[in-house]
Amino acid sequence: MKNGNGSFWLDSTREQARVRPRLEGDIHADAVVVGGGYTGLWTAYWLKRADPSLSVVVLEQEYVGFGASGRNGGWISGKTVGVRRNLSSGAVGREDVLAIERACHEAVFEIDDLMRGEGKEIDAQRGGWMQIARTESELERLKRHLAEDRDWGLTESEVRLMDAEETFGRVRAPGVRGGIFSPYAVKCNPAKLVYALAELCEELGVVIFENTRVESFADGDCRTTRGHARANTVVLATEAYTSRLPGRRREILPMLSSMVVTEPLEEAAWEEIGWSGHECMSGAQHMYFYSQRTADGRIALGGRGVPYFWNSDLDRNGELDRGTIAQLTETVQSLFPAVPMTFAHAWRGVLGVPRDWSPFVHLDRTRRLVRVGGYAGQGVTAAYVAGRIVADLLSCRPSELSRSAWVRALPRKWEPEPLRWVGSRAVQSLYHVADSVERRRGGPRTSVFGTAGDLISGR
Repeated sequence: MKNGNGSFWLDSTREQARVRPRLEGDIHADAVVVGGGYTGLWTAYWLKRADPSLSVVVLEQEYVGFGASGRNGGWISGKTVGVRRNLSSGAVGREDVLAIERACHEAVFEIDDLMRGEGKEIDAQRGGWMQIARTESELERLKRHLAEDRDWGLTESEVRLMDAEETFGRVRAPGVRGGIFSPYAVKCNPAKLVYALAELCEELGVVIFENTRVESFADGDCRTTRGHARANTVVLATEAYTSRLPGRRREILPMLSSMVVTEPLEEAAWEEIGWSGHECMSGAQHMYFYSQRTADGRIALGGRGVPYFWNSDLDRNGELDRGTIAQLTETVQSLFPAVPMTFAHAWRGVLGVPRDWSPFVHLDRTRRLVRVGGYAGQGVTAAYVAGRIVADLLSCRPSELSRSAWVRALPRKWEPEPLRWVGSRAVQSLYHVADSVERRRGGPRTSVFGTAGDLISGR
């Protein structure tokens, strides 16, 4: 099994990758976007769509899709982004929070339609998303989540409960007790998506520089290792990699998420598994998983291993430790114990988590700076929406998006070390214990260890 060195998605699409020049010397543009992932590219795309005369430059430290955009689970999903109670404060009401959620619902199919209309193949398949429960406590938590959704205004057509029979009919995992389902998800190959998006940007006239590290920025001037990129506005779209910038280690927590993918399964195996609806599937345990059935007949599954590196350090090459590999492969095999499978690739990446677990778009006109991100693992769709928000704000074009709940002050910073490291490890341990306790004792009640983990994390 290959370990690290990018991801299966990136590895399987090498022939589609392009090598772009790095910045040499000084340039000026109307907008300079720092970060060549989904957020930076969608921002550049929507800026050019709003005003084709704008000069827009993207600066990427490594290569397009190097970070979370090329390593994620491939969910273009309408799942709730952020924590509703944290987004609804001050002048922001519940209706505003619901409006941005529904904008994400619409974005799911807008992305798919856009790529199909442009002739870009991203292995997209519309199947919705489902979260399955395999213990009574997991099912009870799903019911509580659904009750909260109803209280906030989501309808039966947007998300609903499934009984055990319907859940098992969708995926034949032993012991399923029920689940929830929403039609708002499209699975894809995330590397193909980010490559296609970069091509669309360049077709509009966006200039993308790779291998270009921004060492500092102030008042519209980005200083790189080989020159300056000056702009009327700088958009910082670095998500988890923000911690590499001077003085910003506590702004965004770079949380680790890990994945494994099997070799392609035989047709007989898929007949045993079901999963013919191509739903994006996750679990309801505290140490949850997320997964998809790939276009070439594999199972790709992700979850938490080592949660965080000391002092907001970043992952180097995506290589997993043996314990995390064992945990993830055992999760896949426990879902489908009767199916023989071998594993092809394991990897991990980092996702950006703000202290309040909720996305933000913050415009500082005085400093000519936009900060955007904080999707906490739901960025494939959220980045598309955030890019549209940034474009509306910079174009001074009032819209429902430019007035949305995501346009707000920056969240407070994370605690200093050793509190970040201790807290992340403590939460992981509590969730592990909670899952073990709930499986062993049965019943609908969530373990106090799980509740304590939620309190410490602030979710």
